[in-house]
Amino acid sequence: MDTIIGRYVRSKAGRDKDRVMIIIGILDSQHVLVADGMLRTVSNPKKKKLKHLLITDRVAEDISNIISAKKKLLDADLKKAIDSYIEEQQ
Repeated sequence: MDTIIGRYVRSKAGRDKDRVMIIIGILDSQHVLVADGMLRTVSNPKKKKLKHLLITDRVAEDISNIISAKKKLLDADLKKAIDSYIEEQQ
């Protein structure tokens, strides 16, 4: 379950439907914390059920490394990672 941190996800339900975010924390076996650095900041992440997320096979390595090293994660880091991911998808 630890390898899920740093993965890009797309919301399947809710107000944030189709929004790309990154998993920044695990609450339990069914819930994770996601943020995108814009609407959902690091200081106010969204609690989402795993069944409401489309989990991609791509991992934001820099975000994953920051979280695992217990360093301070910035909203700018999330924005940069998501922007580059979206550019690659187009």
